[in-house]
Amino acid sequence: MPGDTLEGMNRRVFVAGLAGGFAAGSARAQEQAAAVERIAPMARAGYRSKASDTADVSQWVQVDLGADRAIEAVRLYPVYDLSTGNCFPVRYRVEAAKEAGFEEPALIADCTGADDGNPGNEIRTFRARSVAGRYVRVTVTRLRKRRDAFDFGLAKLDVIAGGRDVAEGRPTADSATGALGVTELTRAPRPMGEGVHTDNPENVIPEREWRRVAYRAEAPRGGVELRGGVLKTALDTNVRYLLETWTFDELVREFRDRAGMGNPPGMRKQHPFWERDLAGSNAGRFLMGAGNAARWSGEPELRVRMNQVVETISECRQKNGYIMAYPEDSIFYSERGGYTRAWVTHGLIEAGYAGNWEAFGLLRGYYDWFDGCPYLPEMLRRAVQGVQGMIGNTRMYFTPQGRAEDVTAIQRYFQENYWLRQLAAREQRAIWQYPYDRPHCYLITDLEAYLDLYRATGAAIYLDAARGGWELYRKDWEHVGGTIAICEFGSYPPQSYLLHAETGELCGSVFWALLSQRFHLLEPEEEKYVGEIEKSIYNVALANQAGTEGIVYHAKLAGTKGDNPASYYAMHLNTCCAGQGTRLLGALPEFIYSTAADGIYVNLFESSRIEWKRGGETVGLEMETRFPFEPGVRLRVRAAGRFAVHVRVPGWATGAMAIEVNGKREATGQPGTYARLEREWKQGDTIAFTLPMGFRMTRYGGQEKIGNAWALEYGPILMAVTGEVDAQGGAAIPVRAEDLPGRLRAGERALEFTIDGDPRHRYVPYWQLDLGETFTCYPAFA
Repeated sequence: MPGDTLEGMNRRVFVAGLAGGFAAGSARAQEQAAAVERIAPMARAGYRSKASDTADVSQWVQVDLGADRAIEAVRLYPVYDLSTGNCFPVRYRVEAAKEAGFEEPALIADCTGADDGNPGNEIRTFRARSVAGRYVRVTVTRLRKRRDAFDFGLAKLDVIAGGRDVAEGRPTADSATGALGVTELTRAPRPMGEGVHTDNPENVIPEREWRRVAYRAEAPRGGVELRGGVLKTALDTNVRYLLETWTFDELVREFRDRAGMGNPPGMRKQHPFWERDLAGSNAGRFLMGAGNAARWSGEPELRVRMNQVVETISECRQKNGYIMAYPEDSIFYSERGGYTRAWVTHGLIEAGYAGNWEAFGLLRGYYDWFDGCPYLPEMLRRAVQGVQGMIGNTRMYFTPQGRAEDVTAIQRYFQENYWLRQLAAREQRAIWQYPYDRPHCYLITDLEAYLDLYRATGAAIYLDAARGGWELYRKDWEHVGGTIAICEFGSYPPQSYLLHAETGELCGSVFWALLSQRFHLLEPEEEKYVGEIEKSIYNVALANQAGTEGIVYHAKLAGTKGDNPASYYAMHLNTCCAGQGTRLLGALPEFIYSTAADGIYVNLFESSRIEWKRGGETVGLEMETRFPFEPGVRLRVRAAGRFAVHVRVPGWATGAMAIEVNGKREATGQPGTYARLEREWKQGDTIAFTLPMGFRMTRYGGQEKIGNAWALEYGPILMAVTGEVDAQGGAAIPVRAEDLPGRLRAGERALEFTIDGDPRHRYVPYWQLDLGETFTCYPAFA
């Protein structure tokens, strides 16, 4: 298992080692899978015993059934929790007794004579013959080693009597602590059961009943030119990062390996997880970034390499249309079936929209295979985080070569009706207690997919669920500044807002921006969606871009930037955040404007120019601004005709915004709205306004004990305190929080502020912090 060295340590460090024990690596493995019962991944472990420094000690856990029962069977569920590792007992016995002390036990199963191998996700069932009792105990005589200690664990224990589980909801006890009460060990079954098989044809809406919903606005796929400014710098830096990290041969080697084509010598060593286990994701990372960036960048080498990668994937294609870099029968290994498939899909889609139409054909051939492959009934549960694969299908449907089967495969094998209902009802448990696999910011990709299903079918259940999920994340799991405050392998209750945990993943903010973009295009008058995109760009994407050195993993709000090995300190690794980060950074121009039947929406403020078609005519608009360093914005119309210009008045504006047309006040927009300017425009007409930027303060209300701490924002920009700040991000500002805005003075650089009466600290934009710089976004105030 990777993880013994720094190279192997990452947030998915356990996945490769655990998944290898139950991957579908052969036809024989498939046959065995059909013959045994398997437990779906656990979000949380059920029961974990006391740790021991030796394996051969006796420990037990038992359940009180409340009365004597004629026991038919006992079922032991292994802990299939990728964060802690499988800890199923090595040697053990299962007994029943009428008394809690087990003075006269009746044996149900004896597995103490030989070691029981790691069951992976296989459920152990023991038939009881003429055994009755009130108490059922599992006594372990040899523990399983995990790292430097020994213990055992069970995800769940069923006692079957009268054809049902009579242990459900019953109290438990163990040898270490005595009475435990009702625990996860005797929890109720999960909403869709414990197993890995899902096949629900009743969820499929016949295509003849679909009522496809069109976006009311469109994001430009081209025609936008950046003309200097922060976003232009970020886009150009991203192009250099893409070209200077991996060579072409290193990007495609896993595809060649699978096809038996061979690779040239001299390439760098592959990362065991990010490249070998997730074979093909590195090419997906490159294509996501390059396909997006090639739509705006004039760098010829970028397009050449993008086309070379697509061509090589085509050369490695199998006769049945299969194109992934891993063999078909290893689709359940690690996160290949969801994560890697989605990445390659995203990458080829972006390459297609950048002009390589062969990419769409490759995907069509692959999804003709996937939409009918024999693995589908177990793709949701058996593939690690298989749920994240939904987005691959729904995005494929909306390409020029999409088919209805791309949607119906998701409805039949991936749709979770209980979760749709929870999301629509705004139940918090839907986010942080997702009962399968593990809660994570990757669940946002499922909200994207469900919103796609709404657009495809018109079924309101999908829209209600996606909207409910968006509102839940925004209300309860969003840090100030916009980062997502939930990750995997931990507990993140609503509004926990942990500052020193590994939250604020860049990939989560990318998914958040893309989900918000979908809602913006559906409801373009709702300014709040663009407000979320803006925060994701300025306070996360730009903050995590470390020049051409790489892309940082977490956007943490206190401490030292890039100080954690899990952040990879912007190393050249094909991490989830590097891949999704380059995807967003390559797409920056498409967020500035969106077009609609009646005209254009001005969403973000960046020196740029756009041309789009309207009624067969080319229409243009130019924007001049130094935002966010200066608040003034001037638009110049580059066409004649009647259309509307919708000017965003940000929700962070400190007051109403006056808008002038050709030097005369034309409208006044309120914060959180779009001001609509419709008229017969002439070539050279100008629209001018000054964004009402000001300071806003937010008191920390999360679970960490950090005293009277407040965050500062200037317009959409999250500010960070530097100077005398300790390694944990501790800083004390010797003024009252309510007095701070009046004590801030412009510093030497734009957007830098000193504090009147406090020479030890200064404020700078969070996204301008340097790697290795110690800071906090939540200083303590007097």
